[in-house]
Amino acid sequence: MKVTANNVSLNYEVDGPEGAPWMTFSNSLAADLTMWDPQVSHFKDKYRILRYDTRGHGKSEPISGAYTLDMLANDVLELWNALEINKSHFIGLSLGGMTAQSLALQYPERMHSIAICDSRADCPEGYRSNWHQRIPEVEKNGMEPLVEPTLQRWFTNGCRSAEPDMMDRVRAMIRSTSSFGYIGCAQAILGLDYLSRLKAVTLPAIFIVGAQDGGTPPEAAQAMHKEVAGSQYVEIDPAAHVSNMENPVAFNKTLDDFLSGLNK
Repeated sequence: MKVTANNVSLNYEVDGPEGAPWMTFSNSLAADLTMWDPQVSHFKDKYRILRYDTRGHGKSEPISGAYTLDMLANDVLELWNALEINKSHFIGLSLGGMTAQSLALQYPERMHSIAICDSRADCPEGYRSNWHQRIPEVEKNGMEPLVEPTLQRWFTNGCRSAEPDMMDRVRAMIRSTSSFGYIGCAQAILGLDYLSRLKAVTLPAIFIVGAQDGGTPPEAAQAMHKEVAGSQYVEIDPAAHVSNMENPVAFNKTLDDFLSGLNK
């Protein structure tokens, strides 16, 4: 399904019973809403689930030019408005976790809680240099040169060996990402600077990270956790950057326990 929100056509899917609490899932860079399939199958009986493709990803409209994290957050806000969603839990991984931070700082009244997964709140020089390399690569050669290096960052060696079918699905997901969407979102990441502002977040929050995540390592998640009063921190082991796909059993239990605890 598609809707125009914040002047962009966004693709989305809804699962679960009407009247149940809303959960919104936000994908990582170079992914799409199907990355959340293991979570939908687990949570769809208890929650009304909204998944969407970030602008320039999946079946959402690719628009050229730089994006910002506030722009991506406003996409979500307008999508919620279009679907008449007053309040939702929000789960974002990597880029989706950065979008979660923008939403939590600007529109906390629209959220029950946030789960920020395999993400970070700052953009130090070593991390910035990755994007300064990848952006011109994609501008020149498209997404193909990024496929295998991305798989190596996203999943542990053991997972890549044991899950060839999943690796093929992820390859297709990366390849299908619009160059405009990838570059626009990568430029948004270069503007990441929320760490010093996270003390203002008062929503229930959990920070989930793969123990073997090298791109947004546990130290980055711990730094966010320390800034948000009352937040939880959980490492998923084994898992690298896309912990929800690599270790869905542990990821789903962690998220389930967090959400269930909010109702006690």
